[in-house]
Amino acid sequence: MMARIRQQMAKEDKGFTLIELLVVMIIIGILAAIAIPVFLNQRKKAEDSAAKADVSTIGKEIATWFVDNTDIPYVNGDGDKYSLGEDAAGAQPIGNQSSNVVFGAISGNDSTDWCVYVTNPKGDKAVDGYQYSAEGGLEEGSC
Repeated sequence: MMARIRQQMAKEDKGFTLIELLVVMIIIGILAAIAIPVFLNQRKKAEDSAAKADVSTIGKEIATWFVDNTDIPYVNGDGDKYSLGEDAAGAQPIGNQSSNVVFGAISGNDSTDWCVYVTNPKGDKAVDGYQYSAEGGLEEGSC
């Protein structure tokens, strides 16, 4: 009796059909088609956040600079750190520069109309840049 049951089970156990395998492959393909663009978009948003953080750090340091000074400071990003001071020789580090973020420039005449910006070529919106100014704070675009 047991031998008959085993023989019957061995005959019926044939594996997956081609249709079942194709359905599973189609489902995996649909999930991958949804997940990959979402992942790439999140990566660009992270690059934008790095640019926002960098320009905010620089902008707040410049605002602090104007508490004690009246002239526009020297600001530079060398690929590793940002520095700020009266001139290149007296510039002090103010923060680390994020990967892929490119320092733009500082412009203005005094403590009420200065503006600084950065760009990030690997970002979404940061390709055009983010600016931090005395009048508007953090905004998209360049000075």
